[in-house]
Amino acid sequence: MKSLLSFRKAAGFTLIEMMCAVALTGVISSIAYPTYQNVVYKARRLDAQVALMQLQMAEERYRSDHSSYGSLVELGLAARTPSGQYELTVASVSETGFRVQAVASGVQASDTTCHHMQIFVDGWNVSYLSGPDAGLSNTAAANKQCWRI
Repeated sequence: MKSLLSFRKAAGFTLIEMMCAVALTGVISSIAYPTYQNVVYKARRLDAQVALMQLQMAEERYRSDHSSYGSLVELGLAARTPSGQYELTVASVSETGFRVQAVASGVQASDTTCHHMQIFVDGWNVSYLSGPDAGLSNTAAANKQCWRI
């Protein structure tokens, strides 16, 4: 009889404890997600960098057999990076140099700091440029961040 009358302590979580756990998870997520997103952007930028450098090598190989540098069609290369996050273009070509560019597309388009990345070759001078728009107006520090140089 005594066991029927006595109350047992309930096992489990209270509503307050659950709400605290959910609130804590929300705070941690709001801090972690932007950091995670930046790491994803950096990884995708590497895809653009590799594609631009391969395009640069293809331009140099093409120039060794021709009087000027070539277009994407003449080089036989795709207009997108392998992951599809950047569109590649040969912005200009001449006998002494070229400009190749990668423009973010798809989900990578929200990477505003490094939306445009460009390699500019003029004779022996090579410049690595980046910017939020076609003006490639990043500061030296932002450019280093985009190119990791």
